[in-house]
Amino acid sequence: MAVLTIPEKNIVVTNPEEIKVFFNQRGIFFDQWQCDVVFEDTATPDDILNAYSKDLNPFMEKGGYKTADVITINSLTENYDAIRAKFLAEHTHSEDEIRFFVDGQGLFWFNLETEPVFNLLCERGDLISVPEDTKHWFDAGPINPFVKAIRIFIDITGWIPHYTENNIQTQFADITVK
Repeated sequence: MAVLTIPEKNIVVTNPEEIKVFFNQRGIFFDQWQCDVVFEDTATPDDILNAYSKDLNPFMEKGGYKTADVITINSLTENYDAIRAKFLAEHTHSEDEIRFFVDGQGLFWFNLETEPVFNLLCERGDLISVPEDTKHWFDAGPINPFVKAIRIFIDITGWIPHYTENNIQTQFADITVK
């Protein structure tokens, strides 16, 4: 279940339709897909991609996306603190950043500059597409992180982060995935 939060206004929204409207009004795509497959830890990326191909393939074809992979972050992820630090720094990408959460959770933060900073807690079944050049950052949590998500690209070089170096994320450092 996705949760939209606007900390500076003390607003929390849990209704998926309200969240979709909020994001669509800002040019950010949010949707929820059926997520009924439970994977063992031994599941391969191909197992995961194949399980969701009925939704994934039409989505990719419609959007002109060329490739997809699976990212898994958990307590066994090597150098997690360094990886987390990279995700936590506000950045943009030269193409859309698309994630479909097949398990776990993560917190996407958005800084659109025309309104207060807001975040979206994404969980199993949530699909988010952060448009290119949108200022954002991501947090999988400081301890016991768990994310299993399908990443979708036109070209994986478009996912290279371009850091803004304005450090706005430090103002929200105490708000994290629980």
